[in-house]
Formats: sequence, structure tokens, C-alpha cells
Amino acid sequence: MGDEQNKKGEPDNTAVRTALWRAMHVEVDAKPYILEDEVGLKLIAPNAGWQQRPDMHPEFTKRLRASIVARARFIEDLIIEQSKKGTSQYVILGAGLDTFAQRRPDIASTLQIFEIDQPDTQAWKKQRLIELGFGVPQELHFVSVNFEISSWWEQLLKAGFDISKPAVVTCTGVTLYLTKEAIVSTLAPIATLASGSTLAMSFYLPMELLDEEDKFMQQLGEKGAREAGTPFVSFFTPNEILALAYKAGFKEAKIISTKDVEQLYFMNRADHLLPASGEVFLLVTA
Repeated sequence: MGDEQNKKGEPDNTAVRTALWRAMHVEVDAKPYILEDEVGLKLIAPNAGWQQRPDMHPEFTKRLRASIVARARFIEDLIIEQSKKGTSQYVILGAGLDTFAQRRPDIASTLQIFEIDQPDTQAWKKQRLIELGFGVPQELHFVSVNFEISSWWEQLLKAGFDISKPAVVTCTGVTLYLTKEAIVSTLAPIATLASGSTLAMSFYLPMELLDEEDKFMQQLGEKGAREAGTPFVSFFTPNEILALAYKAGFKEAKIISTKDVEQLYFMNRADHLLPASGEVFLLVTA
């Protein structure tokens, strides 16, 4: 039955698009690269000419691509920093085609990594990792969950997560598709993590808070998501995001804005690459 599911399984379209944008960064943008990730491209093995797909066009999607690689780099810097402080568990909510474990085995081998996502995406990814010779190391745990129906927390505990030890929990590109109620129920158990744990979760700003140049792409994205049957559901102002965190039980929380990300990764670039303005991070410490 497992093999049959693997053959039928297809990765989520959003996960594929995100991985291809990461791959495109090293093919079309100038050095220094913000993130070097070509593993996702190997997993997907797209048809020739994939860069000319409407959702991939190098110039048209430049700011979105910059956002995607910047958020991946931000998360990567966070987990490396926390692992050096002794954190040994890393939980990725909505992992998609994340490739940290394959690209950074030096860090990954010191962690227990729990990738949480939809069953089809995970079955497909696991099969591709094996086919390509990466395999599934013992520190990498696939935790299959439908976020709106079943408890990701229960499934995480069954997979061997140790609630007595601190963890880094990350969640990017997920809240857009969840109701406010689902987001609150996702946050609540994270607030009970061991002292020293860290959460980084991305949220999307409402249209009126975007830079003018990003509004057209946002409208196109919303239209495409509706037509694909995965409509965008939730947008929040920074104050609303902080209120969610406090409601879930976190004591301290802060927002990492697009401007903050620019300061971290985009200063003095020859290609003037800059991230789109729609995505911000909630960063909290338990």
C-alpha cells in the first residue's frame, strides 16, 4: 500500500514553485547568492524551458524569488545559530520540498529534524530522495498531516519529538492558506515548548500594506490560487500578528519586516535584487 501511494503521490504545486524559485536564484541572479539550493531542482527534474513558465519568468517574478530565497536563508541562519547553542530538535511545519537536511548534513546530523506536510508531497519527496541517492538519514522524520483536519502536534509526538528539550519550529508559506482559527490552534502547542525554544512563522500583509509595485503580482497570485482550488485565506497587519502570538500564550514576540530582511541580505547588491513587500516573520522565544 505504501509503495502504491508513493507512485500516486504528487508534490504540492506551491512546494514545487518555491523549490524552483530557489534553484533559479543561482542560475539568473548575481553573486553573492543569498542561498545556494540546487537539490530541489534535482528532485523536481522539470522539463527543459521551465524558466519560461508564466510563474517562473526570471524578470517578472524577481521580487517574489528574492523573498523566497531570503526567507529560506533567514530560517537557515536561525537553525544554525540555535544548534550552536545546543538546540537539537528542528520542526518544519509545511516543509514542502525543503532541502536543508540534504544541503547541510554537517548541521543536520546534530539534529532531529521533523518535516511536517501533506501525505502526497511527503511520499513523493521520500521516493525521489531514495531514487537520487540521498536516502533518508535516521535524523530526518517525515510527519504526514492535513493541517485543517488532524493534529500536527499529536503526530509530531508520535514521531518521537521530545517535549522536554528545546526546539526550533519554523513555518513559512502556510498561514496564507489557513483560517485564523487554524493558525491559533497551530500556535497554541508551540507556546508550551521547553524553555529556550524558538518559533519563526511567516505571515502575509493585506494588499493595502504592500509596496505599489507588488500589488499586481499579488492580484495575479490570488487569482491563480483561487483557480487552483487553494485560495488565499488569511492576511494580517503586524499588530494583528503580535496579538495572535500573545493570544496563543507567548510572552515575547517581534516582527521581522521586509526592511529588516533587506538589511540582512540585500545591501549593496550589484543586481539591485530586493524582496517583495508582502511577507513578514513572527519571531518568538518560548
